[in-house]
Amino acid sequence: MNVHIDTETGTENGDGRVGPPPPFDAELAAALDSFSALLQQPITLDSVPEIRQQMSATSPADEDLARGGAFTVETATTPAGADGFRLPMVLCRPTATDVPTAAVCFLHGGGMIIGDARTGIAEVLDWAQELDLVVVSVDYRLAPDHPHPVPVEDCYTGLLWTAGRLAELGVASGRLVVAGTSAGGGLAAAVALMARDRGGPALAGQMLLCPMLDDRNDTPSARQMAGRGVWDRTSNETGWTALLGDRRGGPDVSPYAAPARARDLSGLPPAFIDVGSAETFRDEDVAYASRIWQAGGSAELHVWPGGFHGFDLMAPQAPVSQAAKAARINWLRRLLAG
Repeated sequence: MNVHIDTETGTENGDGRVGPPPPFDAELAAALDSFSALLQQPITLDSVPEIRQQMSATSPADEDLARGGAFTVETATTPAGADGFRLPMVLCRPTATDVPTAAVCFLHGGGMIIGDARTGIAEVLDWAQELDLVVVSVDYRLAPDHPHPVPVEDCYTGLLWTAGRLAELGVASGRLVVAGTSAGGGLAAAVALMARDRGGPALAGQMLLCPMLDDRNDTPSARQMAGRGVWDRTSNETGWTALLGDRRGGPDVSPYAAPARARDLSGLPPAFIDVGSAETFRDEDVAYASRIWQAGGSAELHVWPGGFHGFDLMAPQAPVSQAAKAARINWLRRLLAG
């Protein structure tokens, strides 16, 4: 079959037609327009060093994370692994209680190629402050310097470290949630699969925020959003290629690298999945939730109308962002109510 994709509209000519990209929410679009052009440019490997440097310069300090004494903040490290690496993690413990409700093992976003343990942690601390949670944010190693399986194995090591210290942290056994945003959402889904398959720690839930799940990068939403918004199809190809090299999109990609590749989604902890309607990851995230249901599992899915990738971080006061934040904390509250 000959297929032509109109790069201006995203429309396919032929079977399986894909229409123009969904519109951005008006308030979100205004916020997007106000940000620097660099943020909206497709990311290539050549641009990664500059972006890493910019993010490092704005990384929050311990006193920022402490929030005026609401948390104690420290950097913990795992024992050295077989390669001698000691995995660093940022540990935030609530000071208002000696018996936290639960612990969250958080995996940051950044497309597998940028970010650190302090990236995106602010919203997780919002949850922690309201629900008395311990937060452990894992500083996993990044591609392309460290391709698969290094990032996900680091994340699983961080999960095991957290699970092994629940009593020390004052958290009851089994009260552990894995959470992540974007690439971190994909890694959170992957470590949930690993914990199931390896007989690892029991998880109370998995919170997957706009997760990066499918290395094939060929869903209708990926094609619709090419060249638009934040983290478009080109950026997505950059991230997956950095992680997988020439295996990206091929027949032998591990589900621990790309959870959309998993054949069996049964036996997983309850999932919260959300995504914007106007972003690359929309269709792979909707499909992942559907497959959890088809396997007999529990998933709550939200597709936020007009949302681009990371909309709630860039426009936190927009009504759709406020609704997204409320839905997340409400799910956590219900999950942990027992």
